[in-house]
Amino acid sequence: MVSRFVGRFLLPSLLNSKYVIPNLLSDSERFIFNKYNLTTVRNYAKSKDKGKDKKGKGGKVEINPLMISELVPVNKLKERCESSIEKMKEDFTKNLSLRSTTGAIDTLPIKYDGKEYELQELAQIVRKNPKTLVINFASFPQVIPDVLKAIQNSGLNLNPQQDGTTLYVPVPKVTKEHREALARNAKILFIKCRDSIKDIQNEYIKKTKKQTDVSEDLVFSVNKQISALCDGYVVEAKTLYDHKHKELVGN
Repeated sequence: MVSRFVGRFLLPSLLNSKYVIPNLLSDSERFIFNKYNLTTVRNYAKSKDKGKDKKGKGGKVEINPLMISELVPVNKLKERCESSIEKMKEDFTKNLSLRSTTGAIDTLPIKYDGKEYELQELAQIVRKNPKTLVINFASFPQVIPDVLKAIQNSGLNLNPQQDGTTLYVPVPKVTKEHREALARNAKILFIKCRDSIKDIQNEYIKKTKKQTDVSEDLVFSVNKQISALCDGYVVEAKTLYDHKHKELVGN
């Protein structure tokens, strides 16, 4: 009778219970628990899947110069991008000096009669005192109007005064406004460099697309590599600009 009761009522109740804690059982229940070798079981809810993995950013593009050279001259591509960066660095040096010394102005580019010259090729430049530069055009006075225009557009914050064939250039105090003006010019030069590199990138990508005797997969892969290569040069230019901007604004 007892066995029938255990088998029909109590045992199923214990087996179906989520938690069986022996210490909380009565003496009769503990007897049954031990007799039938029941064990405590705790059913943990399984965590649900968190959904599909989010797509991560595209992996780094590996640049294979040999593959690129199958479609375009990769060395020429690199040379042109590097030239754009070198031009920006030269412009930084020539036009973004915090102090208007003879070293900063003597290489100022002057366009005259369809050609470009450095100022030091056209005149004698002397530092009269810490606050004044003297530029003598006695041997080449006809170039003075072009020099005045170049100085005005140089971003050096100079205001030359003409006396015959001589220019007297007061060296301004470095002000916050002057620093900010130079920083703006630095950004303009960086954007010019960046756009130049992007133009080179687009030019070479167009060249690959014009080729009809190669597979589409090769063209696609090479174009990705060209873009990655040019992006690297843009990052280099941006790093140079950031450093120059920090130098100019004094932060």
